[in-house]
Amino acid sequence: METQPLTWTVACGLALAVVAGCLAQDAPDASARQAAISDLLAGRFAWQMSPPLLGPVSTEGDTRYSVKDPSVVFDGQRWHVFCTVRGKERSHRIEHIAFADWEHTAQATRQMLTMHGGFFCAPQVFYFTPHRKWYLICQASSPDWSPEYGAAFATTDDVANPGSWSALQPLGARPVGDNAGLDFWVICDDTKAHLFFTTLDGHMWREETTLTDFPHGWSEPVVAIEGDVFEASHTYRLRGLDQYLTLIEAQGGHGWRYYKAYLADRLDAEWRPLAASRDQAFASMLNVQAPAERWTECISHGELLRTGSDERLEVDPAKLRFVFQGALDRDREGKPYGEIPWRLGLLEPVR
Repeated sequence: METQPLTWTVACGLALAVVAGCLAQDAPDASARQAAISDLLAGRFAWQMSPPLLGPVSTEGDTRYSVKDPSVVFDGQRWHVFCTVRGKERSHRIEHIAFADWEHTAQATRQMLTMHGGFFCAPQVFYFTPHRKWYLICQASSPDWSPEYGAAFATTDDVANPGSWSALQPLGARPVGDNAGLDFWVICDDTKAHLFFTTLDGHMWREETTLTDFPHGWSEPVVAIEGDVFEASHTYRLRGLDQYLTLIEAQGGHGWRYYKAYLADRLDAEWRPLAASRDQAFASMLNVQAPAERWTECISHGELLRTGSDERLEVDPAKLRFVFQGALDRDREGKPYGEIPWRLGLLEPVR
């Protein structure tokens, strides 16, 4: 395992003033909770951005350009972040990063997952209660699969042990014509598992299977959201509200990339725009307060911190916190996409 170098210790030390208070404080009182929920349901979002909390760590013989596409669970008194690493030797791999609290990410332990020898990235991790196993969903490819590329999964009994994951195998998701999609995301209700993904053409798609048949048995894809959307759709259950929230990345608003939000009463119901325009977004450079030393000019591929770790993907509607990837325009200028120096930061709500 690796720990982050001293440069990240300095950077993360600067983040203490931003993240420590809100992460450590008690739950909001009843009036504050109601105000936060009212803001959410009205599509009013305002955020404070931390400094960068996690960045790429190169090792001997392997230059790593970025960490991106985070999925986050809390288990065993530690945060477990699974993210894509883009590097010179391996273009797409998944790294496991673990730490006790967000104020001390510089002391994180880091280890690359080894359950696949080829391309695999964009992870999602959750505990599937019926099987009593952790699942990692991602996009991957192998010349031994037919088709070679698509949604894949692995399992483990111990999310804290990066070497314990089973070998990746295809999930069996149905493609949209010849397009297998990307950024696969699973969420379950009481009877079914629902798989969401995007196809980079303004569409988010949904497939379903029974909890008994999961992780296989997927239905034909149907359009869930159509519009000015791009990728990285993530869907959650709003605890106590009997509603679902989808966040999805868009392009070309206030900042190179930003996030929209939609609501639905069921996972198979119509999604209603909540904060889904360039001027009223879930998170963009218009409604995010940056730290004194600006480190990103976009809000890209992120994950809400969940209240639990199981397949329902519940979040507290009064305490939304969003881990995201960011980069400065000047740092990506002239670089191929794979060399953009993405880093991860945290958005906290501002009331």
